[in-house]
Amino acid sequence: MVEKSKTREITIIESHGAFSIFAKHGTSKKEFDFSDLASLRQLLSNEKARVLHVIKTQNPGSIYELAKKLERGFKSVSDDIKLLERFGFIELVEEKTKQRIRHKPEVVVDKITIHVKV
Repeated sequence: MVEKSKTREITIIESHGAFSIFAKHGTSKKEFDFSDLASLRQLLSNEKARVLHVIKTQNPGSIYELAKKLERGFKSVSDDIKLLERFGFIELVEEKTKQRIRHKPEVVVDKITIHVKV
C-alpha cells in the first residue's frame, strides 16, 4: 500500500509594508495566524526540527521517553509537542499501559512548504 504524502503549507504575504503569515490546508486561518516572522522562526526552530527528527527516526513510546532521548526537560519538550500538534505536524496517540495512559507522538507530515508572496 502506498502512503499519501502529507504536506503543510504556510503562506507569507506582504500587506501594508509588513508580512502576514498564515497556514493553509483545510484549517481555519484563525487557528494558524502568526503575529510576525519571529513566530514562524519559533515554530520552525532547530530544536523543533530535532524533536520531529527523533520522533520520526527513533519512534519514542511517550513524551517522557522523547525528552530522555533529546536530553531535555519534560516540560520544555511537552510545550514543543503541544505547538507542533496544534499546527498539525504531529499527532499524539493514546496508548494504555497497566495503570496509565501515555501519549505517543507520531509525525503526520513529511513536507512543509513555505510560500512568500510580495
